[in-house]
Amino acid sequence: MYDGLKNKTYPGRKRKKSIRAIILSTLLAALALLLLTFLIMYFAGFRYMETTNPDGSEIKFFGKIDDRGNPYDGTLSYSDGSSAEVDMKNGTVTYKNGDVYQGPLSGLKRNGEGIMTYASGDVYEGTFKNDEIAGNGTFSFANGDSYTGDFANGKMNGKGTYTWSDGSMYIGEFKDDIKNGTGKYMWADGSSYEGTYKNDLKDGTGTYNFANGDSYTGSFVNDERSGYGKYTWQSGETYEGEFLANKMHGKGTYTWSGGRSFTGDFENGAIVYNENNGTTDTEPQIPTTDATVPAE
Repeated sequence: MYDGLKNKTYPGRKRKKSIRAIILSTLLAALALLLLTFLIMYFAGFRYMETTNPDGSEIKFFGKIDDRGNPYDGTLSYSDGSSAEVDMKNGTVTYKNGDVYQGPLSGLKRNGEGIMTYASGDVYEGTFKNDEIAGNGTFSFANGDSYTGDFANGKMNGKGTYTWSDGSMYIGEFKDDIKNGTGKYMWADGSSYEGTYKNDLKDGTGTYNFANGDSYTGSFVNDERSGYGKYTWQSGETYEGEFLANKMHGKGTYTWSGGRSFTGDFENGAIVYNENNGTTDTEPQIPTTDATVPAE
């Protein structure tokens, strides 16, 4: 009886072995096909690449690369959910929002000389570094303004020239997109200012030439003539002394065109008349110094 059981055949066991063999063969075939596909894509130049920025954001690429290992044809994906299609055959990177970049890519980033045409109509032509506008270039705004000069961290930083659509122009130093340092601003009406700026305002020492021929050289605080300075009228009359909020205020000397002068106290743009300084309200009239300054 033992021998009979030993030699007995069980069909179920054979079926299980056959199923296992089929599954194993299928898996091996799938792996072989996957490996073959990978090898074909690899030798065809397809790659998956990624890089991490200093701020922790990532850029990923899948597609073909060139002989230098840079993206040639494929898709860039960014941590913020945006993406771009790379077509280096035509020299373009087209972003999902409509922006278009023409120039080289290195390390999945814009690096070198290129042109960025924004969907808004703005255009930048110049140097890129690690995917940011950096170096020297020209940014032309859709509203007609333009800036040519130094950039850093994607902003106007350093020396440059900003030209407004009305013809006004500023040549000087910038920090984070605003006037900071020394520079010269020339308005379309012919007036000009040359001196120091702080946080986009005239602040420090400078010379303002008005379109009517008047001029002021001296101290500015928060875009106003404040401190010590000299105001010269087109007529030739002058005031040299202290100013506050664009007016003669404090100690100073006023000289009329005929040569007569007064040295003493001023308040809100006028002489302080009193017996102690020998003045009366019949003194010659003093022109105003609060001429309107064109908006920047």
